[in-house]
Amino acid sequence: MDRVKGKIAIVSGAASGMGVEHVRALVREGAKVVGFDLVEGEGRVLVNELGSDNFHFLPNHSVTSASDWAEVVRHCEINFGAPTVMVNNAGVFRSTRVESVTEQTYRSVIDVNQIGSFLGMQSVIAAMRYAGGGSIVNICSTSGLVAFEDNFAYVASKWAVRGMTKAAALELAADGIRVNAVCPGETETPMLLNSTEPGTSLPPESFPFGRWARPDEIASAVLFLASDESSYMSGSEVVVDGAYTAG
Repeated sequence: MDRVKGKIAIVSGAASGMGVEHVRALVREGAKVVGFDLVEGEGRVLVNELGSDNFHFLPNHSVTSASDWAEVVRHCEINFGAPTVMVNNAGVFRSTRVESVTEQTYRSVIDVNQIGSFLGMQSVIAAMRYAGGGSIVNICSTSGLVAFEDNFAYVASKWAVRGMTKAAALELAADGIRVNAVCPGETETPMLLNSTEPGTSLPPESFPFGRWARPDEIASAVLFLASDESSYMSGSEVVVDGAYTAG
């Protein structure tokens, strides 16, 4: 129950889906967490569930805003201390094809998935350096490993996240800041379950396991990378896809 005891974490996109499970896993294993999202979603319910001594939630904060990121980090420092874990979880999907996607739609995906992850990493570096190191976990995707049709903008953004993870890992190693990525396959989140857009997901039977992942299974990988169990891992990606990309 103490795998991340004493650690202080920030989780983006904490109001639904995988973000909720990342928060639960971190708090369950001893961390203090600040989560934020554009919407309130399950955020307030999660505060009641986990207790305000363990989890703070900030709605109306966007990963695309450097000033919002700075405010989240300040809130974390004032209330819990310098963050030593940061989970870049927030993401969006739009069904897009290279020939027909508009510049506006393309940029909207890049802004959240790529720019949001960049701003998140940048915002915590000074605080983690002050704390003596830390772990940044970027939520990537199997779309950052292989391409999928009708996913042009999303694929581009997730390959960028994987590349940024490796570049940041090299640059921050001397500061004791580890940077890794988790690459989920299809996961039972509202973003997939409620989508009617083409290309959003592959059917469960197309996976060797015969099902999609559960959000808590992705959170287990995040927890491992946040903990000292992965102390010599940086610049890596942990693939959680039921063997889909193994073939």
